[in-house]
Order: sequence, then structure tokens, then C-alpha cells
Amino acid sequence: MESWSFPPLYDAGYFPERGARYWFPRRETLPAAEREKAILARLQEVTRYAYKHSPFYRRKWDEAGFHPEKLKSLEDFEDRVPVITKADLRESQARAPMFGEYLCVPESEIHHIHGTSGTTGRPTAFGIGRGDWQAIANAHARIMWGMGIRPGDTVFIAAIFSLYMGSWGTLAGAERLGCKAFPFGAGAPGMSARAAMWLASFKPKAFYGTPSFALHLAEVARAEGYEPRAFGLEVMFFSGEPGASVPGVRDKIRAAYNARVIDCGSMAEMTPFMNVAGSEQSDQGMLCWQDVIYTEVCDPKTFRRVPYGERGTPVYTHLERTSQPMIRLLSGDLTLWVNEPNACGRTYPRLPNGIFGRIDDMITIRGENVYPSEIDAVVNQLADYGGEHRVIITRERAMDELVVRIEAAAGVFERGADAPAAMRSEAAQRLQKVLGLRAMIDIVPPGTFPRTDFKARRVVDDREVFRQMHERLAR
Repeated sequence: MESWSFPPLYDAGYFPERGARYWFPRRETLPAAEREKAILARLQEVTRYAYKHSPFYRRKWDEAGFHPEKLKSLEDFEDRVPVITKADLRESQARAPMFGEYLCVPESEIHHIHGTSGTTGRPTAFGIGRGDWQAIANAHARIMWGMGIRPGDTVFIAAIFSLYMGSWGTLAGAERLGCKAFPFGAGAPGMSARAAMWLASFKPKAFYGTPSFALHLAEVARAEGYEPRAFGLEVMFFSGEPGASVPGVRDKIRAAYNARVIDCGSMAEMTPFMNVAGSEQSDQGMLCWQDVIYTEVCDPKTFRRVPYGERGTPVYTHLERTSQPMIRLLSGDLTLWVNEPNACGRTYPRLPNGIFGRIDDMITIRGENVYPSEIDAVVNQLADYGGEHRVIITRERAMDELVVRIEAAAGVFERGADAPAAMRSEAAQRLQKVLGLRAMIDIVPPGTFPRTDFKARRVVDDREVFRQMHERLAR
């Protein structure tokens, strides 16, 4: 297999022929049995390395009765190696600040520091070694090549440059690929209008951001007198939130910009975030680049792989990282995987519908399990949808109620009372068919909800407020 060693030794000057479909032809088209044999050999190397250098893994595996010498098959890996969680990582960093007991290199070798914001608890610090940063750049370059991006192309990066890893990984990959990197950023007031101006001036080939920002940008661009299709974008790739695999969202972005829409996903801890990224045939879903990050889709209770064709949660293992390697990191996301022929010819498994959302985002309403992404998919396919909505879970007496407030497109209310009423009826019928329960629909005027440059947060659970109120009244 081309340039596959541990630690990875990539040739920084390597490029395929410009017209080549694959960055590494053999690695990307291996028969499944041959790839799994190579992955097992890599897992044996990775677990031996982590056991030697990490008190975190050594303790956890000793408690589980696992030793790297016992790893003889992928089934052994699944059965014997315990999953780790974000809570495990936070606890490890509390014991050994700042990078935890799973840091496997001296702190002097750390090249980049990133992490989570810590808005809901202790922040998690990512200490990324220089060699790992080069491996991240190479992996991103390789996967971006699979998207059809080539040396010399301009890549417009419309994502926040802070602790967030997605934008930095894209930048590193674009630079390694020999592109003209345009790190525009996001998040500041007025950024959308300025983005439209720069896109109209430079006409980059590729765009990276979140689906929410791309839709918001199209609205702002039109208000500023620009036509988004005239930006000349050919490839738009996304991460940070579900959406680019949701048909309604994907189709709106594609129609607005006349560009190919490619969904990417993973976790910040696992960067490259595009370990499950689309290729030029983007409608087929996201590929699991198994020789970069080994992905298992598992039952969320047993953590054993589910058969292809079934839903589960991704469990990720780094195959090229040495500084803070993640080995069987539980994502908590929900997806479905298949192992079918891919139009691009790569032989990786695929997530045909991308990441649906997070398992812990699931809402239980009157005994039915509801995922916000299912609601997103329905409202985005309404003809008069105005681009934003809110999902409100409330309680009327002893019953949970689902309220979906949907912005109408410009002009809907001006058509008279019948237009929003028809939109309300259509949304109610479609949601009941998909969710299996009744939802209360509220159609609101355009501009009711704020837009975002980053992750859209659309779910409001009022039931806790209801419970607290009743506890106060009972005292």
C-alpha cells in the first residue's frame, strides 16, 4: 500500500497526475478482505504503541483484560478493546493537565493546540504533534483531491478560526494540496455581506463552511445585489452540523449556487474531520476512509458492529496519529452504513445519508423517538420554507407536545391567509407521516429567527421549565 507506515512517512512533494481519479490508487481500491488484513496489522501497531506510551490506555485495557498481544483479528478488536468517551478524556485531562494521560509524545513535540470550548463543562485540549499535523494535512489533501479539488484551485474557507478544528484542517489540506487558500473565517458581524463581495470578486472553485451559513449567505448575497450562482463555485463541502446530506438542505444549497454539495463528518478529536467525506459522486453519501481512520458503526448499547444496512453510532480509531491517538472513541452520532459499489470506484464502506444527528439529541414525545434531523428534512422540502425553524417541546397538563415554528418564505403572508394555512396543513401531514405523531405547526413571517455563521441550534425543550414550575408550586 502506498506510503502506509506507522508513524506515517508521507512525501511532502508527492502529487498524482492531475487527471488521476485517485491520490493513492491501490489504497483506495483495495478489495475489502485485503484492506481488513492491512487494518488489523495497523491496529496491532497502534495498540502496542498506545499501551507503551499511555497510562490512560494501559490502565483501561488492563481493567478490561485486554493486551495488544491478544489482538489477532478485527473481531478481537471489537470484542476486547473497550470504547472510550469524551467524559473519559475530560477525566484523564483533570488527572494530568493539560493534555491528559493519553498524550503519547513529549509536550515539547506539540505543534498545535486546539480543543473544545468547555461551555458545558471542562474544556478538552488537543495537543497535536508536528508529525500528526503533517499527517492531517496529507489526509485532507488526499480527500479533497477525491472531491475534484486540484493544485492551484482557490478554496474559500468560511468557518470560524479558533479552537474549532474543521477550518484549520481544511486550511492545512488546501496548503498541502497546493491550492490558493482563502481563510476568510466567519462569526463577526457583517461577515456574510463581505463574504459575498469576496466570492463575487475572486470566484473560487471550492467553499468550506456549515450548511446553515451557506443558506444564510445566499440570502444575504441576494439582498446585497449578488447572484450566488455567479460566484462560480464548483465544489461546496461542509461539516460542523448535519444538513448537507439532508435532501431538502442539500438541494437548496445546490440550487442556490449551482455547485456540487459534499457532506463531511466526524469529531473534532478525530481530525481529519473528512475521514468520512464525499467524493466527486456526492449524492452517494460519505465514504469511510478506513485506512486513515478505522470506522465501526456499532450498536449504541453493546458497542458491537451492526450489519451493513443498519443504523448505529460510529466508533472511531486513529490509524496515523501518535500524539493523542483515539482508539475506539464513541461518537454518540447516529448513522447508517452500507458496503456497496461506489460510483467513484473506491472500495470503502459508505454512509449513504451522512450523519443523522446525535443519539443524545433524540427527543421522546409520547413514547415516540424523534430526531431533529428528521424534522429538518421535512421542513426543508416545503415549497414555501423561509430558511429557519424552531422545534419546541413543551408540556400541556401531563402530555408532551411537539411544536414546530416554521418561517415562511418572502411573499407567503402577502398572498392572503390561505397561503400560510396551506403551508401549515402540508407541514403537519408530512411530519405526522415521517414521525408517526402529531405536531402543532406555527407558520411565522420571514426573518423571525436569527441566522448563524456556525452551528444552528433549533431545539428548545420547555419541559424542564414546566417541571421546575410545578415543583415550586408544590412547595
